[in-house]
Amino acid sequence: MLPPDPLPSAGDLLAWYDRHRRALPWREAARDPYRIWLSEVMLQQTTVAAVAPRWRRFLARFPTVAALAAAPWEAVAEEWAGLGYYARARNLHACAQAVVARGGFPDTVEGLRALPGIGAYTAAAVAAIAFDRPVVPLDGNVERVTARVAAVEEALPGARPRLAALAQGWMAQAPARERPADFVQALFDLGATICVPRSPACVLCPWQAGCAGRISGIAPLLPRKAPKPARPLKRGVHFLLSDSAGRLLLRRRPPSGLLGGMLGIPGTPWREEGWSTEEAMAHAPLASANWRALPGEAKHGFTHFELRMALLAATLPPGAAVEGEWLAPAAAAQALPGAMQRLLALAEAAGAVASDTA
Repeated sequence: MLPPDPLPSAGDLLAWYDRHRRALPWREAARDPYRIWLSEVMLQQTTVAAVAPRWRRFLARFPTVAALAAAPWEAVAEEWAGLGYYARARNLHACAQAVVARGGFPDTVEGLRALPGIGAYTAAAVAAIAFDRPVVPLDGNVERVTARVAAVEEALPGARPRLAALAQGWMAQAPARERPADFVQALFDLGATICVPRSPACVLCPWQAGCAGRISGIAPLLPRKAPKPARPLKRGVHFLLSDSAGRLLLRRRPPSGLLGGMLGIPGTPWREEGWSTEEAMAHAPLASANWRALPGEAKHGFTHFELRMALLAATLPPGAAVEGEWLAPAAAAQALPGAMQRLLALAEAAGAVASDTA
């Protein structure tokens, strides 16, 4: 028999959170909207374990929103390298500048949504955690917890509006409404540590008695997800040019599009059809160099497509000049985004660059 109320007690979850909350760096200080916003942006499509040290490093370099706003884009891009989803870094920089221009962060969901690059989830998360607004942001953890406790069998993404409405219903309960920041973070922690995607630890859950999914025996199967279409495959050819000192030629990519504004190894655009040698060489940084194809290919997965990249290597001929930035392999490995780091790994395996790029 299912419980009459689809949502269990917010007070029970808060009592559990007070005992078991995760120690996360962005929870250490007072509720600084800059630090909370930065953590939320970094955590999109990235794990807490990967974000925590990078969040600290980013703050050490840009300790305030004003410092981030005043920084040149190249410095922001360099600090973001390796975190992926690089449009986030462009939006982060633009948003910081907008916040400084208006004199600080707005404290409402609507005001936050008006800032560049802040969507519905981030606006709700910052509003709740930094400003105690009674709103529940819908991330993967909250979707999963809500789908299970309410036994919502409709598949994602179609179920999201219903899950969002159900999750917001917790704010009708007095304990959640009195402690919105803690309640939202409690939901995050429950989904991250107990109500995990596979093999949820229901016996440890403060909501086990009121979870309709557990009572029905379907909790591990929720939320259901519609089948994803196969991602298309795209191909590219890149050119690794070294100078006599072993430095590598890098060029900054156009400001818009994938990896916009990031340093990259020069190459062709990425497209579904393959590249002939003649077509690819039109994109070489120095066509007259003695290019040699390296064995294998670099593989990288983006959200909407799979990428396969061939790599050619050459040494800069004496007296030749090429436009771009020259970095030692180790420095290049630090500055390049993940897709380009795959190319460096391919070059290292072929002996075309020093092994300290790893």
